Amino acid sequence: MRHVRREEPGDGPTIAHVNEEAFGQPDEARLVDAIRRAGHSMISLVAVDGESIVGHILFTPIALDASGSSFTVMGLAPMAVLPEWQRLGIGSMLVEAGLRECKAAGCQIVVVIGHPAFYPRFGFRPARAYGLRSEFDVPDEAFMVAELVPGALANCSGLVRYLPEFGAA
Repeated sequence: MRHVRREEPGDGPTIAHVNEEAFGQPDEARLVDAIRRAGHSMISLVAVDGESIVGHILFTPIALDASGSSFTVMGLAPMAVLPEWQRLGIGSMLVEAGLRECKAAGCQIVVVIGHPAFYPRFGFRPARAYGLRSEFDVPDEAFMVAELVPGALANCSGLVRYLPEFGAA
């Protein structure tokens, strides 16, 4: 039976394998390991089929430099599904479970740099429309934001800064 659960001790090597296989290179796996080693607060979930981990998603705190405003903001990255499990709803399960976890943790806003045909179904919209910009040079349509609390983005604009590990990856 497929389900999503929090990362547990000992899942690290399998999560690294999932990221390496999904992205075809080790950068995302190294990023997840670096964030874990640095001890940053995070929401790390895995999709499991039977006893096998087939997907992973990570949410980390990010800074939103907005004048006069303070937000609990998370960045979704990376999200990975083993190639043989892609297009079977695993990624959607991970995103939905992750957004629920973020909201339960008091998060108001989630940003993602991702595929503009995938993330809008979960409430993500182009961040530029809200006056948000990424510290990274990415296409406007790939940088998206979702409000987990209605109105959280009202009168908000600014620069989104990720953890230092993202710049080193």
